[in-house]
Amino acid sequence: MSEGRRGLLPYLAIGGLALIWGVSFLFIKVAVHDMSPIALVLIRSASGCAALAVIVRAMGRPLFGEGWRRRIIPFALLGITGGLLPWVLIAWGEERISSGLASILNSTTPLWTAVLVYWIIPSDRPSALNYAGVLIGLAGVVILVVPDLTARGFGGNAVGALAVVLASLSYAVNALYQRRKLRGVTVYEVALGQLVATALFAIPFAAPTLPSVHVALPSMAAVVALGVGGSAIGLLLYFYILNTLGPVQATGVTLLVPVTAVIWGVLLLREVVNPPIIIGMVVILTGIVLTNVRARKAKQVSEKEPAAA
Repeated sequence: MSEGRRGLLPYLAIGGLALIWGVSFLFIKVAVHDMSPIALVLIRSASGCAALAVIVRAMGRPLFGEGWRRRIIPFALLGITGGLLPWVLIAWGEERISSGLASILNSTTPLWTAVLVYWIIPSDRPSALNYAGVLIGLAGVVILVVPDLTARGFGGNAVGALAVVLASLSYAVNALYQRRKLRGVTVYEVALGQLVATALFAIPFAAPTLPSVHVALPSMAAVVALGVGGSAIGLLLYFYILNTLGPVQATGVTLLVPVTAVIWGVLLLREVVNPPIIIGMVVILTGIVLTNVRARKAKQVSEKEPAAA
């Protein structure tokens, strides 16, 4: 593959991941009607584990590489910060706030990452232009979602909003921890390790709530789709972007999620695109471009490190 095409792959991955995660909030809304947030986490992570194991074995790869026992604790921490905690908080929060507000609060993830990376991983510090890109992207999300919030109201309470903010902070910690401790581990092993840990941690909390789960086709299909698409395939793309471009650029995909949510709304629900939506999308895309200005430099640095895929 030519150098130009290889350089384009991470950005194609960002677009694909944004499309996958853009429909995730809708699936969560559907699923929590018939099950508790922690039951959703268990079923989602278990189905994600099964799907990813099939993908890995179909590719002829081992599920876990040599020395995987040394990575049990890192996988456990990834499972907590990237699975158990944020998934429960978002599902719990979406029972109390509107999906529009949830998308804004979730989009603060790259902002938290950009703040924390300054001290945790100095080599990945963003430039002033990158920081500006994050803020511009976040402003675009607000522009995009405000008309919906104005029409429907904030539809929730401060506690529900705080839950989603804490989930976004947890995602930021997850990205920085993976970047610092597991950069040389394949994306397949990291993604599977995180999902296995999430499922194991969820079992004791979810078990008491399982008898109350209402088995309905829409909600079960939604949560399995979250597991297979949002978790198994989504995490592979996410960790690939993280290892290739860096934590701020990878978490910046959350800025694109409201954009792809609009695209799905147009395609599936025939929703109308109005001028504020177009303006918001343009501002978000501008922010994403600015956030990735130094991505090529990050890519060159990563090529000198152990392979991540």
